[in-house]
Formats: sequence, C-alpha cells, structure tokens
Amino acid sequence: MTPVAVVEPYADLARRVLAGPPRLGRTRLVAVDGPSGAGKSRFATHLADALAALPGGGRPPLVHTDDLLDGWDDQFTFWARLEEQVLAPLRAGRAGAYRRYSWVRREFLPDVVPVPVGPVLLVEGVSAARAKARPELTLGVFVTAPAPLRLARAVARDGPEILPHLRRWHAGEEAHFTADRTAERVDLVVDGAPGLPHDRARYYVRLP
Repeated sequence: MTPVAVVEPYADLARRVLAGPPRLGRTRLVAVDGPSGAGKSRFATHLADALAALPGGGRPPLVHTDDLLDGWDDQFTFWARLEEQVLAPLRAGRAGAYRRYSWVRREFLPDVVPVPVGPVLLVEGVSAARAKARPELTLGVFVTAPAPLRLARAVARDGPEILPHLRRWHAGEEAHFTADRTAERVDLVVDGAPGLPHDRARYYVRLP
C-alpha cells in the first residue's frame, strides 16, 4: 500500500508533545527544522497556538534561530550561542535569555529576550533538529517545500538583493541536511506547500 499525505490537527500534536517526556531538564524541547522558505515559522507558530489553547496551557516560548545568527556567515556556527544562553540554563532548571540579531543594523540588539522554564520550548530554524540536539528532543519536525517556491518566498519576504546570500545559504542547507540526514531522523515530516484543502491555522499535512 502506497503511503499518502495525511491532514492532522495541531491540537492533537500539541497533546502529543505534552504527553511526551521532558528531556531538557523539566522542559519538552520541540525543534522545527527544514530549509529556508519551507514554512517552519508558520508551523511553529500554529503549534504554539495549539499548545496555548489546551486547558491549563500557556503559550510556550518560541526561539527563532535566525535571531541568534551573527549574520549570513553564521549559518550553522550559532549553536554555541543557543546552547550557552538558552539550552544550558533550561537544562539546569534556570531561565535562559538571549539578544536578537538585527539584520538591518548587523549587530545584536541590547534588549534581552527572556526564555522562562516551562513545560515546552519551541526552537525553529535551519539545523534546529541537528544530531547534537536529538537526544534532548521530545519532538523533531522537518518542514519541506519545493526549492523554486522556497526561493520565491524568501525573495518576496526579504527582497531580490539577498539573492547572492540565498544561493550560498541554500547550498549550505543542502549539504547540511544530506550529511545530517535530518529528514530521515525526525519524528514528523510536514508539507510546507500542501495541495490538500484544509484550514492551515488548525491543521497541517504530514508526509509519509
């Protein structure tokens, strides 16, 4: 029997996350990975909404790895910053905090973003579900979409002047995902450009 894509509710996935074991101290770490322009941020936001809507639930912190990158050349080497400022404190039962990078000013902003200890932490961005993170993940997600669409989305969002950076970025992503075998090792692969009709705020499309 040929596997097919399935429409599933974010509410069920939220319950699955909360039913899973916390592996980052007392926190359930959810990593939403995938190439740029695939729809990771949308997926992570809708999952955070679903977690917040559960009885007694609160909205979990959502860390975007793009906020931790020190510019275009920090595509994968930002991890030490995430580890030191966010993951290590939560692992020890303490709140984390980080400063967001401004892609306009090309520097980290002075204001600190707190990351409180809680039941769930969402980390979204390229390489968020890398091999180093997997032992502490309660859920790993990989969001994918066709390369031409992803490129068009990125250009529409950030402008054509970023095309030279994007081409290098996409080549780096492809090499990383091939070496890391991320899509094979996560718990869930999601279609970021689904053709199936559904309410995208409440449902996602799981790929086989």
